[in-house]
Amino acid sequence: MVFGFVNKENMSLLTDLYELTMAQVYFKKGMNKTAIFDFYTRPVENRSYLVNAGLEQLIYYLENVRFTQEDIDYLRTTGFFEEDFLSYLKDFKFTGNLYAVEEGEFIFPNEPVVQVEAPIIEAQIIETFLINTLQHPILVATKAMRCYSVARGTVLVDFGLRRAHGTDAGMKAARASFIGGFAGTSNVLAGKEYGIPIFGTMAHSFILAHIDEIKAFKDFAEIYPENSILLVDTFDSIKGVYNAVKAIKELGMKHFKGIRLDSGDLLKLSKEARKILDSEGFKDAKIIASGGINEYKIKELLDKGAPIDGWGVGTELVVSADLPYLDCAYKLVEYDGRPVMKFSSKKKTLPHKKQIFRIYEDGVFKKDIITRFDEDIEKGKPLLKKVIENGKVVYKLPKLTEIQKKAIENFSKLPEELKDITKTVHLYPEVSSSIQKTVKELERKYLNGELQ
Repeated sequence: MVFGFVNKENMSLLTDLYELTMAQVYFKKGMNKTAIFDFYTRPVENRSYLVNAGLEQLIYYLENVRFTQEDIDYLRTTGFFEEDFLSYLKDFKFTGNLYAVEEGEFIFPNEPVVQVEAPIIEAQIIETFLINTLQHPILVATKAMRCYSVARGTVLVDFGLRRAHGTDAGMKAARASFIGGFAGTSNVLAGKEYGIPIFGTMAHSFILAHIDEIKAFKDFAEIYPENSILLVDTFDSIKGVYNAVKAIKELGMKHFKGIRLDSGDLLKLSKEARKILDSEGFKDAKIIASGGINEYKIKELLDKGAPIDGWGVGTELVVSADLPYLDCAYKLVEYDGRPVMKFSSKKKTLPHKKQIFRIYEDGVFKKDIITRFDEDIEKGKPLLKKVIENGKVVYKLPKLTEIQKKAIENFSKLPEELKDITKTVHLYPEVSSSIQKTVKELERKYLNGELQ
């Protein structure tokens, strides 16, 4: 499992200082009863739905988080921590329960996507890593699904590693984009680690390193006759198409994989390229487009009849360019059996350990209902699954291909208004009467001064 430069030996310190200072106060004051925290998203613009992703990485972290002697020694030098607390950290591990919505499920604002039930020190220390490791995969999987939703069966490939915000982000993006319907990635390490199909063509430097464009095409096609996607826009795109055809014919090849257009008027160029390829007897050759591709450009080009067979989606995907961060939170909802909630304006939370029930009508998603964990909704599909129990994983992680299949099937069940990438529809879950009753009771206590 790859986390950029973070590994088992140092990921315990990948947290905010206040998680540890709060933990020390809990420790010194004897406060370490069971706490329940919810991770959830808030409504965001340009997204009517989100695709859940990142759970596998979170599980890996919770299984392996430890404080090494080197970590303890460093924390001692900061001057913030006393020896008895540092001794506690030497034996630290996650011993609680984790409930989560499965990867590939669609999620909506204010729903507890992940629920942590653990001694409060453990639940507090893991907060920063949990948020960090979930928000980026969710963003990328959602961006990928938006591309998939308008691609009309054309092939989508992640080209974004070089533009990702670090190696960890590049790895997560490759995995998350596959969940969101992409066929594969250019990221070779992601191919090895996650079993994702890898794709690649050539760079402009390959063309420039040769005497001429035809020579470059011939060299590449000779070595990769079954996988020759020839980049034709180094000098002049249309001339490049003719040169690609000439190179293939001079090699005596009857077929080749296709061409890639990386710049210019992709609508005009793809139409002209298609005519050339067809007239020269290469009707099976594919046209791949790259360079600033996103869901909006894919939709626009296909709507206008661009004969493009595949897309290399890079920067816009891996940084989720039109939504570069996820407004999400991790909040305490219960401590020592006592329901708690925030009253902050526009940031109120829902108390209690919870469950989400998904309701379908005639095979189409209708609504979600948030209930207390011990409630049941007839004909409702419970979304929160127990993933870790008493520190041990009890959930069988599905294969990545199975998660992708789930995501695509779930997308087909969304109502059309949620699929439209040009609109934003904020769909909020219903809240059960029992939770609403607790909310009103806590609000009454707060107004009466019983909660300060």
